[in-house]
Amino acid sequence: MTFLDMLRGAEQRNGSLLCVGLDPDPARFPAALRGDASRIHDFCAAIVDATADLAIAFKPQIAYFAAHRAEDQLERLIAHIRRAAPHVPVILDAKRGDIGSTAEQYAIEAFERYGADAVTLSPFMGFDSVEPYLRREGKGAFLLCRTSNPGGDDLQNQSLASVDGQPRLYEHIAQLAQGPWNRNGQLGLVVGATYPSELERVRALAPTLPLLIPGVGAQGGDAVATVRAAWRGDATHTTGPVVVSSSRAILYASSGDDFAAAARQEALRTRDVLHAARAA
Repeated sequence: MTFLDMLRGAEQRNGSLLCVGLDPDPARFPAALRGDASRIHDFCAAIVDATADLAIAFKPQIAYFAAHRAEDQLERLIAHIRRAAPHVPVILDAKRGDIGSTAEQYAIEAFERYGADAVTLSPFMGFDSVEPYLRREGKGAFLLCRTSNPGGDDLQNQSLASVDGQPRLYEHIAQLAQGPWNRNGQLGLVVGATYPSELERVRALAPTLPLLIPGVGAQGGDAVATVRAAWRGDATHTTGPVVVSSSRAILYASSGDDFAAAARQEALRTRDVLHAARAA
């Protein structure tokens, strides 16, 4: 199955647009695990087990593992996801962006070492920095487009000189991803939930691409406004998949021994809010 097949299958099977972000910070673990970086896998695996039937995707953020020399735990975690939720795709949040020969090595890391189904990338260095990932048949790549952080304005919201007017940089990226760069139908875009009007603009420019939307939950993005801006279609089908990511609000819903149960309740609540917004 391709990444898009898995994504649509998980959406239908789990009735979900919710991507569970896995950003493990040992300093925020429940008391029995707190501060112990050797338990990153155990913490994340418990979250996966608690939310496997609620997620459209899991999104481990590689920096939270690498900072603690826990890359081996990330490998084990993705293998665990394969066993516990084989129908749910894994998006490796790495935001890689480098020249072609180096990009090929990063593609090996993402797809062969870790076994991810998709990866997040920076498009700043152009198509030749993206193309090596697209050689991997059936794999997905999400390009940073309009990110949820305030500093995104520094570059992404700048106007470009053009015969067609003055598009913003993020609009240009969306057009490239929907058009000439998307040679094998493998591309998607990362667009923050904190900018719903610009999210709506990206959807208009890229009507069929999957959108990975962080910023719901701890970052303050409105879940209902997010879905309304990104969803196109009827209450059950959309022309472009919508993948709304929440990390800290789910991971740290409780600091007690009930952390996994609390994570499930928060994931269930968020999934249901997102589901209801499709028909709003």
